[in-house]
Amino acid sequence: MPAGVLGVPADTVRVRPARADDGERVRCFLGGLSPRTRAQRFFTEVGDPGTRLVRSLLAVDEHRDALLAVRGELVVGHAMSHRGQGAAIEIAVVVDDEWQAMGIGSRLVRTLMRRAAARGAATVQMDVLGDNRRVLAIVRRMWPDAVMRASSGAVEVTAAIIR
Repeated sequence: MPAGVLGVPADTVRVRPARADDGERVRCFLGGLSPRTRAQRFFTEVGDPGTRLVRSLLAVDEHRDALLAVRGELVVGHAMSHRGQGAAIEIAVVVDDEWQAMGIGSRLVRTLMRRAAARGAATVQMDVLGDNRRVLAIVRRMWPDAVMRASSGAVEVTAAIIR
């Protein structure tokens, strides 16, 4: 496992379900992301994250799941899924700039997929900005048979959930 921030091993980061009391930690996490990373996650510039946005990122119910990558109390990554009609889920993931390229995003995605598959999901969908080469490379590695369609500067990805 690569070294994390300031030589801290990335394997000291754990993935856990988001909780309602994580609001302030997630707000600080979002506020610490670079403008580019926030734009890649939300497809627009997000200023000061408001209560409504934070609450939506932490929502968990029969259709939504949310995970955090944490080191102690510090949030370094967030992943969420939403299941609409049928067996498909849509996912979104973001990792703190200083913790990117250490496998944390992939761990979040794998955990989200296991949890979704256990609830009956068979297909994953996501939108990735076309210039986000790092994430598109990860998608190609994780899902070599994924269907990718370019649309308005984004790439729409559909793939079977790996069981």
